[in-house]
Amino acid sequence: MSATVDAPSRDLARPDTAAPTPQRPKKKGWLIVIGLVALLAGAVWFAHWWMVGRFVESTDDAYLQADSVTVAPKVNGYVAQVYVTDNQSVAAGAPLARLDFRQYQAALDQAQATVAAREADAQRAQAQLQQQMATVEQTKAQAQVARVALDHAQADVARYAPLAATGAETHERLADLTSTRDQARATLAANVAAVNAAQTQIASTTAQIAQARAQLEAARASLQQARLDLQDTTLYSPIAGRVGDRSVRVGQYVQPGTRLMTVVPVQSVYLVANFKETQVGRMRVGQPATLHVDALHGVALHGVVDSFAPGTGAQFALLPPENATGNFTKIVQRVPVRIRIETGPQTRSVLLPGLSVTVDIDTRSAQEGDKRIAAENDHG
Repeated sequence: MSATVDAPSRDLARPDTAAPTPQRPKKKGWLIVIGLVALLAGAVWFAHWWMVGRFVESTDDAYLQADSVTVAPKVNGYVAQVYVTDNQSVAAGAPLARLDFRQYQAALDQAQATVAAREADAQRAQAQLQQQMATVEQTKAQAQVARVALDHAQADVARYAPLAATGAETHERLADLTSTRDQARATLAANVAAVNAAQTQIASTTAQIAQARAQLEAARASLQQARLDLQDTTLYSPIAGRVGDRSVRVGQYVQPGTRLMTVVPVQSVYLVANFKETQVGRMRVGQPATLHVDALHGVALHGVVDSFAPGTGAQFALLPPENATGNFTKIVQRVPVRIRIETGPQTRSVLLPGLSVTVDIDTRSAQEGDKRIAAENDHG
């Protein structure tokens, strides 16, 4: 009796377990929606890749750089003062350090005294030239007087010689006149020789003046060098930037060319990206670049392609590869590309040389150039 009652009760419970079956179409609808969204997202991604992504060249082999200047002395000496500290910002022309200048001051004083002595020598030689020129004029005048006396004596001899021959005048008188004539001739010859000697002395004095002037110029050059050496005892910053790698200390003895510190122009940082040779074919100067600095998470900077290196990095290595010897293995070369960073001073204050950067360059602007290159080389 009880068995007949339990069977219908089990039959009544079955409709309750079969009720959720109508929810299946809802799940299927959600799957369709998700598929459509994924398909739409894929289409958008493909469209973006086709229009932009396939023209973007990327590399993480890029580092910030700056044209740093090494500060080194031009003269030797002991460091007397250091005016800057580590990482200090300096302006162009600001003093950085000073060497002991006493020996260079003494050399400058000595050079100034030498210049004064050489100027006195030149002035003395010039005065001697003036005096010698006056002597020449004097000897010329004396020679002219002797010439006049000789002419007068010759005229007397010519006048009294006929008279002495006829007996109208004594031979003693003629002999006196002849002696006077000979003396006048000798005096003229001596005065002419004196004129020649004085003129020769002028040439010698002129040479002395030239020598004195040359010595004066040499002394002035030494004075200028001594003045420069004295000025070089103080080292100034050639550019504006920040002091780094400072190794100079007070009391240190330095030689010319000793590296004392480096001034880094952090305000003029630029980027050098090393792209593969297979990536630079469509790169052109002026193309936009997107920069992601590892030190600035989530910040995208903008830049512009500034220039390309005139060769691959291997060409400027200390030991360039020689592919004409031995076995050859082709290695993809990299070309340094300089990128100008376009950002404000606030961002530049945190950009330091050596930081790693990931670079994306949009090369879409080179499509027309590629067409012209293809047309230029199409011989069909």
